[in-house]
Amino acid sequence: MRYLISMVTAIAFALIATMFISGPLASRIISGMTFESPDEVANLHALIFMAGNFAALILGWVVGWVLAARYRD
Repeated sequence: MRYLISMVTAIAFALIATMFISGPLASRIISGMTFESPDEVANLHALIFMAGNFAALILGWVVGWVLAARYRD
């Protein structure tokens, strides 16, 4: 049960981060930098976007694991 709760909260955190946090965060970080080509901009934007989603996934897993501690079998 603990694993199920952790997976559900991780997916929820990742979904929320994908919809509301990662995009604006990546855009804000990228806006202050200068680049030589548009490909560099796109690559770094994608990297920051994916890193934000991955961090939210891990954070969601940890939060779910802590919340589900009382359901240990």
